[in-house]
Amino acid sequence: MVANDVTDRLLGEIGQLLAEDTAYPLDDTLLYARLDTNYVAPSIFKNRGGTIVYRRPDLDRLGDALLDLWDAETPENRWAEIEYLIRGDTFEVTYTYADDIDPNEDTFERRDRIVKRHFGDKPVVYPDFPPEDDGAPSYDL
Repeated sequence: MVANDVTDRLLGEIGQLLAEDTAYPLDDTLLYARLDTNYVAPSIFKNRGGTIVYRRPDLDRLGDALLDLWDAETPENRWAEIEYLIRGDTFEVTYTYADDIDPNEDTFERRDRIVKRHFGDKPVVYPDFPPEDDGAPSYDL
């Protein structure tokens, strides 16, 4: 992907949205998301030493920023997944394209494998979902 002003602005916006979660430090934060046309499924994980904490994303704002980033690419260059990792004062972005994803791999197993690759083999602590929330990790917009 060729960096441009729109992409740079959107990556910065995503970082700012991740920084708004002040319950945990921003350092060692991983945003993993799958995207497609009108579809975004983001997950946020924070490395807390002995555990990894899952944080619920703000789907309205973060989902829109991710979809805008995805839409900024030409259709033939659109990726299917993004890993946005913050360590210290820097961030690293990795894009994975649909052809590089095993269609037979379970989505959650893939996500867990990616989190483990970044943070090691630690338990992930998930929050309780409110009764009206079905706990679905992906959303159509």
